[in-house]
Formats: sequence, structure tokens, C-alpha cells
Amino acid sequence: MTPRIHDDRACALGEGVLWHPTRNQLFWFDILGKRLMSQSGDGAPIHWDWDDHPSAAGWTDDATLFVATATGLWTFDIASGIRDRVAPLEAGDPGTRSNDGRADPLGGFWIGTTGLGAEAGRGAIYRYFRGEVRLLYEQVTIPNAICFAPGGDLAYFADTAKGAIWSQHLDRAGWPSGAPEMFCDYSAVGVNPDGAVVDETGDLWVAQWDAWRVACHGPDGRFRRSIALPAARVTCPAFGGPDRRTLFVTSATTDLPDAPHHGQAGRTFAVDLNVAGQPEHRVVL
Repeated sequence: MTPRIHDDRACALGEGVLWHPTRNQLFWFDILGKRLMSQSGDGAPIHWDWDDHPSAAGWTDDATLFVATATGLWTFDIASGIRDRVAPLEAGDPGTRSNDGRADPLGGFWIGTTGLGAEAGRGAIYRYFRGEVRLLYEQVTIPNAICFAPGGDLAYFADTAKGAIWSQHLDRAGWPSGAPEMFCDYSAVGVNPDGAVVDETGDLWVAQWDAWRVACHGPDGRFRRSIALPAARVTCPAFGGPDRRTLFVTSATTDLPDAPHHGQAGRTFAVDLNVAGQPEHRVVL
């Protein structure tokens, strides 16, 4: 489990890493740099600039991404760069932006928002489902770790500011059923959970901000193992590669003192594992 640099461009706030399963192509964001990033087939770096802060994506077909930004949810044509707004997202509030998000097993898309200054309780978590955006949770500070168990009946999410990850049972239509339950409580040890993804066995892999690692927890919440990375502020993992056995991990340089000398901060990493991830779910418009 030795990490290597997949892309050496240093992101201010790398996030939202996504393996497109039909294109076999990795996408991720530099939220603060307002960029969607990727590589061409020969490994050459490419990017697309945005007017507001993009943060998370799903895929709708071979040619199109579904992208969340500070003001809305958009379709994005990869070849032309044309984007069309599907729905607004807190578009009337200039003090918030989108953050972590992921497609769910039924074709919906969960997306969190946060205050630009991470103000307490300023954020929320929404679900887009077949043309409707519905509020799921409010009074969240920094929503993260949105991911889904293989059976499709369980979601996870975190509030980084509270140092906790919750599990949430879902009904047959993919909506929350009952109250969320504590999955991992890091608050006593000062660990900050960031983005997360669930592999095909049900284990959850979570990036831990300022901890130089991604940690793996079983479906029961117990710690199983970790992967050390050469960056303190790891932000978001995603499984990809032809066999989905490569874990890609983004990181950040934001607010790091003397960031150029702080490991490989901001780079995007790849680690080969002996377990496969789930295919990323398709967003149904």
C-alpha cells in the first residue's frame, strides 16, 4: 500500500475525486482554485475553469458529468465544456458554497453546503432526485463523508467540525428513514473526518484532515487499518482504475504554514489495494 503521486499539481483545496466508469477517467476539483481537473489519455494534465466554486460530481453518461457548485447543480459536457444548470443550490446565499457530494444507488445525488468561513451550523445536506432538490439535514457546519453501502439501504455522512460520522438507513426510494446513528466518533481524539467512500465489501475509507492518512473502518464502525500519505490535509478518496482496486486521494494546501515544505500537500495520490471499490453510481436527470 505504497502511495504514489497520480498528479503533481498542487491544489489549494483538492476535493470531489470521481472515477468515471465508462470513460475510465479520473476527475477532481480544486474548490478554491475554481477548477475541474483531469488528465488526458496519455497522462497530460487538463483542467476547466469555473465562475464559482465547484466541489463534487457524478456522471450521467459517457460524455457528461453532473457537477455541484456554490450556486447550483449543472450538467457539464466534457468535450465542449458547455454547462447547463439543472437546479439552483443556495444560489441566493453568497455566504455558502457546495462541499462534499456523491451519487446514490438509485440515481440521486447528495450534496452538502458550508459557510465560506465554516461558520457553525451554516451548512446543510440536500438530495437531488429526478429534478427535485430536497433538504435532508440542516445546522451542519462542514458536511463530508457522503457515501453509500453496497446494499443501497445505508448512507453515511460527517460533520467535520464535530469530528463524527453518522450512518443513515434509507427507504426503498433512497430517502432517510429514521434518525441517523453514530458510526464513528472522533471528537475525543481530535480527528477530523473529511471525504469517504465505501468499498464493495462494505468497509468505509475516510480521509482524515491534518492526520496524514486515510483510515478504514468496518461496517460496525471499528478501525481496521490506515494508509499513510505524504500530505497532512488529505481530503477525499475514490476507487478507480480498470479493476477499481486503486484508491485515489486528493489533498489541500489551504492555510498550511510554509505549504511548499509541508510534504506533498495539494497533490493527488494513488494507492493500489487488495480490495475493489463499488462502481460509481450514475446520476439520473
